[in-house]
This record gives sequence, C-alpha cells and structure tokens, in this order.
Amino acid sequence: MAVRVRVPLAALSKNLLIMRKNLILAFAASSLLILSSCSKLGALSADNFTVTPSPLETVGNQVPVTINGAFPEKYMKRNAVVTVIPELRSTTGDKVIARGQSATFQGEKVMGNDQTISYRMGGHYTMKSDFTYQDALQKSDMYLTFDARLGNKKVTIPAVKVDYGIITTSQLYKRALMNAGGCIAPDSFQRVKEQKQEANIKFLVNQANLRKSELKNNSVQEFVKLLKKINTDREGLNMNNVEIQAYASPEGGFKFNDKLANKRQDTSEDYVNQQLKNAGLKTGIDAHYTAQDWDGFQRLVQASNIQDKDVILRVLSMYKDPEEREQQIRNMSEGFRELADGILPELRRSRLIINYETIGRSDDEIKAQYQKDATKLSADELLYLATLEDNNAEKENVYKAAANYYDKDYRAYNNLAVLAFNQGDDATAKSYIQQAFEKKADAPEANANLGMMALKNGNLQEAENYIAKATDANGVNQALGNLNIAKGNYAQAEENFKDSYNNSAALAQILNKDYAAAKATLNNIKNPDGLTSYLHAIASARQGNKYAATSYLKEALQKDPSLSNYAGNDLEFEAAK
Repeated sequence: MAVRVRVPLAALSKNLLIMRKNLILAFAASSLLILSSCSKLGALSADNFTVTPSPLETVGNQVPVTINGAFPEKYMKRNAVVTVIPELRSTTGDKVIARGQSATFQGEKVMGNDQTISYRMGGHYTMKSDFTYQDALQKSDMYLTFDARLGNKKVTIPAVKVDYGIITTSQLYKRALMNAGGCIAPDSFQRVKEQKQEANIKFLVNQANLRKSELKNNSVQEFVKLLKKINTDREGLNMNNVEIQAYASPEGGFKFNDKLANKRQDTSEDYVNQQLKNAGLKTGIDAHYTAQDWDGFQRLVQASNIQDKDVILRVLSMYKDPEEREQQIRNMSEGFRELADGILPELRRSRLIINYETIGRSDDEIKAQYQKDATKLSADELLYLATLEDNNAEKENVYKAAANYYDKDYRAYNNLAVLAFNQGDDATAKSYIQQAFEKKADAPEANANLGMMALKNGNLQEAENYIAKATDANGVNQALGNLNIAKGNYAQAEENFKDSYNNSAALAQILNKDYAAAKATLNNIKNPDGLTSYLHAIASARQGNKYAATSYLKEALQKDPSLSNYAGNDLEFEAAK
C-alpha cells in the first residue's frame, strides 16, 4: 500500500526556486565559458615557426629572412585577422631595433584579400621579410609580434622569440677598406722603354735611286742624328736593330714591281749601312719589301678627300686577282687626278726604322737623386719612388714633393688622399681629392676613391654613382669588388678580385663559399694584419677546423685588439666556443 507524503506547498515552491536558480547559474557559466573561448586567440610558440637562415645572415646591407609558420587546428577564429610582424630586438627583449615586412592572415568569415586560414584544419604559410643592417643588430634576437583582431575587437597574442643573432661577415668589407683601400694613380715610369724612330724616303715612278733632296728631308736627318746620339750615349740609349721596308705602288705589273721594290730595298740598305758605319755602330738590319702596296693604297684613299673614295674602294675590292686590280687602278688613276698626283707617289717609298731602348735611372739612382735634388726627377720617377717605400710617412713625403714640383698633375694629390683614407682621416682625404679634381676634372682614381669612402660609410648608392665614373681608373676592380660585396653579389666580387691578394679578395671568396681559394689568397697577402688572421679564423671555422679557428682568432686579437668587441658577438665561432 503506497504511502502518501504530503509536502507543504511553501516548501515545494522553495525547492523549485532553488533548482531554477542553479539551472540559470549553470547555463550562465556554460555561456560564459563559450563566450570566453570565442573572445581570444591563444598563445603561439616557437615550435609553430621555422626561420631560414638560422642564425640570420647579412647579404650585402640587408638581413633577409624566410619564415614558415603554422596556425594550429581550431586556432584561427572565423572572424579573426592576424598580422605577423618580424622584429629584431635587443637580447634583453625590451628594445625593438628594427622591424621587417609584415604579412596578414584572416579567418574564413572575413571578407578580405589576405591568405585565409581554416579554423577547423589550421594552415601553413610562408612569408619573406628583410631588415636594413645596422651595427646594433649584430647582437640581437628575432621575435614575431602579432596585431590581432576578432571582429572589431583588438586581442593580444604574446610575442614569440624565434631566432637569435646575425652572422655579419659580409660587413667586414668596411674594415677591409679601412685597412687597405684606395686606388693609386699610377706612374708610367719604365727604366727600359722600347722606342721607334722612322724616316721616309720617296722614289720617282719606276726608279730605285736615292735622290739628294730626299736624303735632306727632316725625317732622314733626324734618323742620322739619332744614330750618332745612340753612339755617344751608350748608358741612356741602346740600339736593337734597324728595319727597312721598301714598297712599289700597285699600278704596275707584279713582276716589274717585284724587281723594283727589291732594288729600292737594296739601295736603302746600302744607305743605312753607310750611316751606321759613319756613326760607329754595329747592329742587325731587318730588310724586306712589298711588291704592290695594296694595303697602303686602301689606307691613303680612305683618309683622302676624294669625293668617290668609297666607290673606288668598293669597285677595287671586287677584283681578287692582282693583275685585274692593277688594271683597274691604272684606269681609275687616269680618271681621278687625286690618285695619280696624291696617292700613288706616296706609295713609292722606303721606311727606315730604328728600334732602340731608352734606359732610365735605376732604383738606387732615383733614391740618390731624390736625396741630392728631387727637382731633377720627373713626375713619373717621383711617383715610382713612392712605390719603393714601405713606410707610409716616407710615401707621404715623396707624394708631397711630387705635388709641389708638378702641381698640374692630379696623381700625387689622389695618392695622398689614399694614404689619408687608409689612416681613417676622411676629411683630409676629401681635401686632397678635391685638389686632384682641380687638376683633372674627371680624374678616374679620385672618383673610385670617393666611391670607396662612401662604401666604408655604408652609402651604397653614392658609392655606385662615383665608381660608375671610374671605369678607367687604375685598380678599379678593387672598388668594384668591394661594391659587389656590399650589394651581395659575391660571385661577381670574387671575379673582380681575380689574381688579387688582399683581405677584400679573401672575404669575397669566403662569402662565395670558396674556402680553399680564400685560404690560398690569405697565405699570399704580402703584409698580413689582424683582419687577415680573423678571415683565416672564419674560413677555418666554416671548414669545421675548430683548433685552427681558435688559434687564428687568438692571433687576430693579438694583432688588432679593436676586433675584440666584434669577435665577442660573432656567431661564426659559436661552434668553436
């Protein structure tokens, strides 16, 4: 039998109210949980990103980076917009040094043009960015920061540290320029110079005899005078030989012209032998003749003012057979008086050529003359003397003497600028370069040096403008090589430095990953310095030779303590530490 329990109406109402209240609270809590999960985006970790290269590395004056990222499943809310911003910060993380280019991503319900990321599946992406290099970046960490919104509401995603440090080896070109940069304007001094002097003797048509009037012309008189001078100045002049070239004009028959030109050679040779005997000289004579001087004919006609010269040459070029060509020349010479009177007589000749050498002062004689009376030295001898000096102070004195005695010559001023540049005195260097331009407005070496000064200060566009004006400069490839390092064109830089043995050349080879070549270059540098040892250390480290890297690094810092701060932050030696 069922027992009925009577519940007071008041109590029942109270229980219902409690149950309703609890249900409302539970529903509210559930709604709050749902709403709170939709009102924010979670944190991301370094595991969501891959950075290439790692560590970062300067290429020219930029620090390029490729970021491969992944948004996890159910991360990108359908109304979310997230902008990823790469930053380089101080190692404490509290100071932003540089920002790179950003990339923006959107949820599936956002009406925009950015890459859409699925809420359910998540998504991968690749973004590229770069930073303009500054020295403060060598010791820095890379962070990704986020500008995120859900609808119109800004939300916070914590920044993520994704990489650390930058390899800045390409920037060492600036230090290489400080130590040994500059284009020296060259001297043209040669102790022994090959020289020629030529005399011309003309013959009458169909004749081979030497006329007195021809032997009195200026070229023949100068020929005879030089023979005598060579005999009296055996220390300053040296005879090699005399060359004789005899010719007949091309309008006669070949057999006749062959005999005629041969006779002209013989009479000319007899004359030269007599003059050598008179001058007391003995030397070889190289004598030969040309029966029909067709090449000379073409050259003289082309250089003439004959109105139809192009027609004449075109017609004659159609005849390959010498006899047919001769006939055409005879025919034309009847119609063109210029050929008969102005061209053909010039081809009936002998050329007498003295091949000799001038012998200048020896190195010791130049040094002695400089000490005795520097004004007696030529500009080229003074510039050459400077190349013999190893001491920069002595070089400077010689260049100043050259600038003083030959103040219209730009070269000494330019070279003084190079010395000042290598000593880090840019103001003095620019002053000397300005003086060089006053002597020669387009002085190529001066332009190249201004370009390298701009490079040292990181002004690539200015450097490129100056170097473009220096294509004829002595040593311009040194400027081009450093410019290409600064621009990140390492293969071209290595080619620019071909057959050069200096720190910049070795740096180009290291950056182009040609480590064996870099080692060979470094071993052949005439005056190695601290940077030479430092580059040895980098090449050794990249080849995996920790012992050699450590040894060379220690040597570099002993030679040049100013490298210490840079080396302390250099990731090239991270594995060797």
